[in-house]
Amino acid sequence: MQRVPQDLLREYVKSQHFTSTADIMQAMKEMFRDVIQQVMEVEMEEELGHERCQRSAPTAGDQPRNYRNGYSRKKVKTQLGEIDIRVPRDRNGSFEPKIIGKYSRNAEGMEDKILALYACG
Repeated sequence: MQRVPQDLLREYVKSQHFTSTADIMQAMKEMFRDVIQQVMEVEMEEELGHERCQRSAPTAGDQPRNYRNGYSRKKVKTQLGEIDIRVPRDRNGSFEPKIIGKYSRNAEGMEDKILALYACG
């Protein structure tokens, strides 16, 4: 995996004006939430076969086209504390996120993996 460019990291730290380690932990918690959110958006795109706001091709047979259908809220427990995420939904109800399962509420231990991915850009 590739590391975050130091210039980008330095610019982010300057823009945040951290005054304590609690501020840094809060920023990491927000980054973790944002990365989880993006991973679920990408999973939804892969499930539907098209990006957001694009129409899918007509399906063969009696199967109706599947579209995005908003979000549902979910509280997930992590090592950094509880975070609120928005889980994307589809009309057919067939989408199940792989990163955090449908009925899973615990993501402890996942932060290291996600932060490493975030560091890669």
